[in-house]
Amino acid sequence: MPRILAALHDIAIALWAGGLWVSGYLVAPLLFRNAPDRVVAGHLAGSIFTGMAFVGIGCAVYILAYRVGRSGLVAMKQGVFWIAVAMAVLVVAGQFGVQPILAGLKEQALPREVMESVFRDRFATWHGVASILYVIESVLAIGLVIMGGRSAR
Repeated sequence: MPRILAALHDIAIALWAGGLWVSGYLVAPLLFRNAPDRVVAGHLAGSIFTGMAFVGIGCAVYILAYRVGRSGLVAMKQGVFWIAVAMAVLVVAGQFGVQPILAGLKEQALPREVMESVFRDRFATWHGVASILYVIESVLAIGLVIMGGRSAR
């Protein structure tokens, strides 16, 4: 059973990191390059990022629980533990802090698209904040992959 739990830990790391990289740096750019309409591309990308946020939260819960279950409070001295915590904080801040602001700006702009409204600059600023959080999370994922598998054994 411990081998299965360790394998699930490694899968959670791979799923979270890989999902971040594929969604943000492959799928989203391809959507904006190939979709007939930027608004449609934005809605699709938003749905993908929301899905990945919940995958990330689930992976974080498992990774942290596995590490505490395996090492007790000593887990809190491990770099992987704190990388996972930092990534979880970023994903939660993005999903439950920034995304509602973006959705509110879109709603306030109706019946126009937000980028064609007086809310354009505020939307662009908050979209930039979301992007920065995502990039930081993606970079931290590199550390999670490098340190995670090695120190899980």
